[in-house]
Amino acid sequence: MSSKADEAKKSSEGGAWEIIRVVIQALLIAFVVRTFLYQPFNIPSGSMIPTLLIGDYLFVSKLSYGYSQYTFSFSIGSGESRLFRFKPFPFSGRVFASNPERGDVAVFKLPSDNETDYIKRVIGLPGDRVQIIDGVVHINGKAAEQEKIGSFLDTNSSGLPTQVAVLNETLPNGVVHVIHDQGPTYFDNTRVFEVPADHYFMMGDNRDNSTDSRFAAVGYVPFENFVGRADLLFYSQQPGTAFWQFWRWPTSVRWGRLFNIVD
Repeated sequence: MSSKADEAKKSSEGGAWEIIRVVIQALLIAFVVRTFLYQPFNIPSGSMIPTLLIGDYLFVSKLSYGYSQYTFSFSIGSGESRLFRFKPFPFSGRVFASNPERGDVAVFKLPSDNETDYIKRVIGLPGDRVQIIDGVVHINGKAAEQEKIGSFLDTNSSGLPTQVAVLNETLPNGVVHVIHDQGPTYFDNTRVFEVPADHYFMMGDNRDNSTDSRFAAVGYVPFENFVGRADLLFYSQQPGTAFWQFWRWPTSVRWGRLFNIVD
């Protein structure tokens, strides 16, 4: 009887260790994928509307632009309230580098603190001259083509009703994306921005509600600060709902946005 009990105990212990081994292996695989291949990223603001909505969840490809110290950095929390920061590979520049292309939607570390994640669209490349004239982007003296495809009524930052134009914008390399424009604002006319070497000029698709390279708070983004390119929208839900609230999925999940390519 004792022998059978011992065998049952060993079998139970072996089963427990097998479960632990599988969990550890899964965690290691997840760590490697997140560190070197794809990082999940959620959209907290409306600066990239209509391309990206608050509550969208993306996979960001770290392979696209190669690796820098910011590609590998991790943090929990934000600003002064950050509880955890981890930079396993503190080095300068990039390895296996591949340059961002005009029109890419990319995640980068805010240059002013090298910690906060931002997501915008690449508009200006190194050496470009970028200027906004009457709400139209001009790159090296040439206006990006805009075609109005619709409009809707919304409220502006002051809470007043405003008509928002929906436009197709075509960049010089042929990339077409949709933007929102609320009409004349202070930053519809800017100075000429001369993009330095190894830097990029970034803008949000929600043009009048985006803090981007037009503002000193962001400015030109060093190539080193790029984390990766937004490739796949794998999940989306209405703001104010949690993923674990499965009983709300029928109305909270934006089913039509799941597994869409980001462009």
